[in-house]
Amino acid sequence: MENSIEFRLGPEHTPAQSIRRARGFAAMVLPALLADVPDANVVKEAALAVLTELVDVTARHRASIDLSGRISYDGEHVLITVGEMDQPLPDSEEEPGLYLVRRLTDEIGQYRGDETGYVTWTSVPVQPKTERPK
Repeated sequence: MENSIEFRLGPEHTPAQSIRRARGFAAMVLPALLADVPDANVVKEAALAVLTELVDVTARHRASIDLSGRISYDGEHVLITVGEMDQPLPDSEEEPGLYLVRRLTDEIGQYRGDETGYVTWTSVPVQPKTERPK
């Protein structure tokens, strides 16, 4: 079973305001979304860190009027989607926060959004990479 939450931030918000609002909203609802997860607080903090970086880079390279996001949980991963950017996701050397995103996620990707930009998605594992059976 998948549970999800969505948010939308208008153009009146600066990148810093967008980060605070998205992170604040997610911090309030993630505990309910992850209620049955062992070490839910660890997963929540990883998801918040990833969300923060994705909202930051997307807000600074916004392609559409609104910045939108979706956080869902499928029982094994927290999927975070943020859009839309006016360019493909930059390299980590250009956006150092993406090093953290790549470290905390199993996968990261982009697809063309409904507007003119790119939507970035990530998959945060519920069980850290170091603890998974091989």
